Order: sequence, then structure tokens, then C-alpha cells
Amino acid sequence: MIAKLSGTLERFMGSQAIVDVNGVGYRVACSARTLRQIGPAGAAVSLLIETQVREDAINLFGFATAEEQDWFNLLTTVQGVGAKVALSILGSMSPEQLVTIIASQDKAAMAQADGVGPKLALRLITELKDKVPAFVAGHVSSGSDMGAAADISASGGIARDALSALVNLGYRRAEAFSAVTAVTRRNPEAKLNDIIRLSLAELSRKESAA
Repeated sequence: MIAKLSGTLERFMGSQAIVDVNGVGYRVACSARTLRQIGPAGAAVSLLIETQVREDAINLFGFATAEEQDWFNLLTTVQGVGAKVALSILGSMSPEQLVTIIASQDKAAMAQADGVGPKLALRLITELKDKVPAFVAGHVSSGSDMGAAADISASGGIARDALSALVNLGYRRAEAFSAVTAVTRRNPEAKLNDIIRLSLAELSRKESAA
């Protein structure tokens, strides 16, 4: 099995990269995010590889980082999510956004990726929401933004009540979740009303900055 390719980026073919390794060209499917990261044609490139062997083909999927590769493997554990859909999701959302979307159960945001309809978005969130805290713990420290988001997903309580209140006020789940995450990290002992008040201030500050 091929686990890594290092060589020269020969050219792009749609969502694929042709990597020349000692005169042999390998066609590697990548997310849009990885394609943006690996540089122009002629540049040196190194990709982590997932190899998919079928009766009629050997398909290679490439990743610029181990984190993206791990997310690919996690996403493809969900029924109905093949390699193409997983790459579409990874090209549309950063790891931080994925954590927030899954933890906040924002089906509309998940469905923005090509190939992900409402039913599949719901299945992704339902099947992955309990896996996210342990998955994130293996990649980031508990003090990071992703770690804090996963902690809220796991702990629930007043953080979820605050999230529900903000959504009822008309805020999108993902942006409300990000605000609650930031507030609870800075104020771990805050009461529900304080979390809501501070989260509203956080949302207002972000809107003003935009």
C-alpha cells in the first residue's frame, strides 16, 4: 500500500494532482484545501496517501496534513460518505469549523458541502457528535479552540442551554456555538444568564468587526 508520495507536482487535473516520483506519474485525488496548499506546478510536493484498492482500479487520496487524513478516515466511517464526499467536506470546511458544526449540530452548515444533502448532513452529525471529543483530544490540547468546542459538546449543561437561547434569538447554530465556546473558556464558572449576555456581546463584537 502507498502511504506517502514525495516528488514534483506536474499538473492539476480538476480535483486531482499529478505527482511525478522519479519519472512515474501518480494521479492523486485531493480536497480543494490540499490543492490550494501544495503549490504551483513544478513545485516539490509531499502528500500523505490513503490507497483504495478495487477490482478495476487503485485510487489514491492525498492529504497535506495528518490531521486532514484522520478527518477523512473519520468521515468515511459514516454510512453513505465515500471518498468523494469526504474530500468535498474537507475542501469546504476547516477542522475547526467541522468541530463546531458537528458539536453544535448545525445541519444546514454541514449540508453546504457538495454531495451532502439534508439527510446525510443529519447522519454525519448524529454519528460523529459522540466521537468528536475523543477524536479532538488526540489532536489538540484541551486549551485550544477545538478542544473547548469538544468539551462543550461532551459536557452539555448550561452551555447547551445558552446555545439554545441564542438560536431562539435568531443566530445561526455554528456562530452561536463559537460565541458560547469563547465565553465559557474565559469564564468557566459563569452562570447561564451571564453566558448568554457575554455571548451576545461576543456576537456583536464579531458583527462589528466584519
